[in-house]
Amino acid sequence: MVLYPLKFRQIYKERVWGGNKLSTVLNRSIKTTVSIGESWELSSVSGNLSLVASGFLKGNNIQELIETYMGDIVGDKVYETFGIELPLLFKLIDSADRLSVQVHPDDEVALKRHNAYGKTEMWYVIDASENSQIYVGFNKDLDMEEFRTRVQNGSLTEVMNVEQAKKGDVFFLPAGRIHAIGKDLLIAEIQQTSDITYRIYDWGRENHPLTSREMHPHLAEDVIDYRHHESYKTRYVAKEDSATELVSCKYFTTNLLSCSKTADRDYAALDSFVVYMCPEGEAKLVCDNGSSETISTGETVLIPAVINSVSIIPKNSVKLLEAYIP
Repeated sequence: MVLYPLKFRQIYKERVWGGNKLSTVLNRSIKTTVSIGESWELSSVSGNLSLVASGFLKGNNIQELIETYMGDIVGDKVYETFGIELPLLFKLIDSADRLSVQVHPDDEVALKRHNAYGKTEMWYVIDASENSQIYVGFNKDLDMEEFRTRVQNGSLTEVMNVEQAKKGDVFFLPAGRIHAIGKDLLIAEIQQTSDITYRIYDWGRENHPLTSREMHPHLAEDVIDYRHHESYKTRYVAKEDSATELVSCKYFTTNLLSCSKTADRDYAALDSFVVYMCPEGEAKLVCDNGSSETISTGETVLIPAVINSVSIIPKNSVKLLEAYIP
């Protein structure tokens, strides 16, 4: 049996700030009375292993696939480095309200404190309201002393950089960069496989018995990048019918594929799995081994590393986020 493009069952997460764009924008039928804030599209996080949705591998989880097929699924070097853990986590974030102000540790700190990987991540805005905002980084240089003072007196957000967020915006968030997603946003998130978050401020929800969550300002204070950076939003110009690089770091590379005609992607020299997330449109994915799959708005597909090329055949037009290990 040949390996084929793999879709997985979504893992939905209740969040106090959850919205309804998974239903209204992506037309998902979510039968629940709670607020869903996150859809984990492809996860290797312990206790949250994604299950294959269709085909002869249906019902197998992602780690079982890697254990069986090893480098054929993820790439030889990726398998040697990470074993049966897929090193990237793919999510959709649906926010009716602001997320907590938070930061993530890097690998060194996460290994020392939690025996885990740190979290560097990126966001691609799939949908936004007119006044949606992203809080990312600082609007001036800070130091730890001022940070502590502002956490104590509730003025931290006064020195946070605020960006208006619109459809197609990209934000790269290296470990240590303070951030918060604002209201009325649907975001595709690509990140290291890590669930370590240091929450610093929760917009007053931390003081209410029904919404209070543990805050971690003391853990956060020595991992934060206190420098002001000139630009926090990724600037790019999308190239039609070709790949536009959005993010390239040691953990992942992400390109935007914007296609109105058939596009052929050659992965023969790439020793890595490839994941497509579809912010817009629909396409058929035809692989060199004869397998195929469709992908449409809101869907995520894993291309096993053993597949050397994929023809993307759009129905009218399609946009895909293409992510892999460099």
